[in-house]
Order: sequence, then C-alpha cells, then structure tokens
Amino acid sequence: MKTIDLSSASVRELNQSLHGEVQDREWVVTQPGGKHNLAVGVNQAVSVDIQGHAGYYCAGMNQQACITVHGNVGVGVAENMMSGSVRVKGSASQAAGATAHGGLLVIEGDAGARCGISMKGVDIVVGGSIGHMSCFMGQAGRLVVCGDAGDALGDSLYETRIYVKGTVKSLGSDCIEKEMRAEHLQELAELLGRAGFIEDPASFKRYGSARQLYNFKVDNASAY
Repeated sequence: MKTIDLSSASVRELNQSLHGEVQDREWVVTQPGGKHNLAVGVNQAVSVDIQGHAGYYCAGMNQQACITVHGNVGVGVAENMMSGSVRVKGSASQAAGATAHGGLLVIEGDAGARCGISMKGVDIVVGGSIGHMSCFMGQAGRLVVCGDAGDALGDSLYETRIYVKGTVKSLGSDCIEKEMRAEHLQELAELLGRAGFIEDPASFKRYGSARQLYNFKVDNASAY
C-alpha cells in the first residue's frame, strides 16, 4: 500500500505517481484539504482511498480505477469517466458524472444541479436528492435517485433511463414518466445492489424520453 500525504506532496506529484507504470495496487491519499483535480486521468486497475474532502474534478477521466472519497466533492466529480468506479461517501456539488461514458458513480449523500449532464453510458446512483437540470441531454446510461429531484429533470433527454424514488419537482422538455416493467425492476435492483443501497425497486418511478425532439428510429435503437 502506498500513502501520499497532500500536506507535503503536491497534487501533480500524486497524479504523476498514478500514471504510467504503477507498481502499487492500493493507494491512500491523506490530508487532501479539498484540493482540486485529485486522482484525475488514472488508467490503472488500482484502488485510491482519499481520506477527506476533495475539490473540483476529482477522479475526472477515470479508467479502470476504484476511487473512494471519504468526504464531500466539488464540481464535476468523475467527469468524462470511461470505466471503473467512483464512490463519494458525502455529497457532491454540480455536474457530477458529466459527459461520463462508462463505469459506476455512487454518491451516498446529495448531488447538486446538473447531475449526469450529457451522460453517455455511465451508471450514477445517488443515495440522497439531486438538483435542477439533472440529466440534461442525457444520452445513455442509468441515473438512480433514492431521494428527490429538482426542476427540469431529464430536459432534452435522449436514451438515458432515470429512476427516482422521491418527488420530482418538474420534468424537462421531452421527459415523461414511463411504465416500470419487470425488466426495469430487475435492472434497478441490480444497480442498487452494486451501489450497496437497500431499497425496494417497486417504490421508484421510471422516466425517459418521449422521443419528440430528435429523430428516433426503432430499428437503430441499439445505437442510441
């Protein structure tokens, strides 16, 4: 196990250590002090344990790594993540999981506005509530919210599937409530299990695109 203390080491030193040929599989980051850009661009099957709060863009562009933050995070956690997993033990600011293509993002607390904006295949599970304009232009992937959702959920949505247990303040353009069929209950149960949340899938509602704002052809559904 490799430990990096950010009260003495720089963020650049941390990130450079996590790039290239990495020998240690387990990393612990102490005294993060809310610094920005922690553990960005990692492309290794390693675990990174951040012992405290992180600032903007923590775990951005993650590939393969399993990153855990024992605190809150700022704007853009796991932005453009490709694979691996990111878990936030606290709450997240705006644009969590923005443009992310894959992997799993778990936020145990609340997430701010624009959670999952333009998501492209990532799975996001939020234990608390999310802010306004979340999943704006969401293209692919799944967003699960165990609390409430703010205004304009799923505005201009493509094919992202949204599950919300609590109250949705308002739906955005072209976002509608959809039927929860058996396959959706099974999908949701699997996502909640991966995230480590004990919830009844039947207590959630599903939301998706009405497919009126773009040219949808069912023959090409697998491409969306």
